[in-house]
Amino acid sequence: MTEAEELTQANEAFYAAFEARDLDAMSEVWLHEDHVSCTHPGWATLRGWPAVAASWFALFQGDHPMQFILTNVEVQVEGQVGWVTLDENLIAGAQAQTVAAVNVFTRCEGRWRLVVHLGSGIAPD
Repeated sequence: MTEAEELTQANEAFYAAFEARDLDAMSEVWLHEDHVSCTHPGWATLRGWPAVAASWFALFQGDHPMQFILTNVEVQVEGQVGWVTLDENLIAGAQAQTVAAVNVFTRCEGRWRLVVHLGSGIAPD
């Protein structure tokens, strides 16, 4: 398997954990360090694994099932760093929205670990 394919799988694991609202699986995806960051649409940037983990806990408390349809996916690997740019087409209950996202991973102990997630809402046409 190529590095790009491994990175694609790590990115898919992130969205699978998100859809399943699985905190353990989400924890497996992320690097647990002070330099990680996460920016959810409409939120201030969160820094450090404790703050990022708390945000996932809060987001997973909702009642509506979530489904992601990922489009415009581009994967890039440069040495021990890789990133994925994409559009998250999120269906949550009766609501739907599209978020442009960037996910940055670093290779740590042979695995791709998420270090930055940035989601930015897209204004409707």
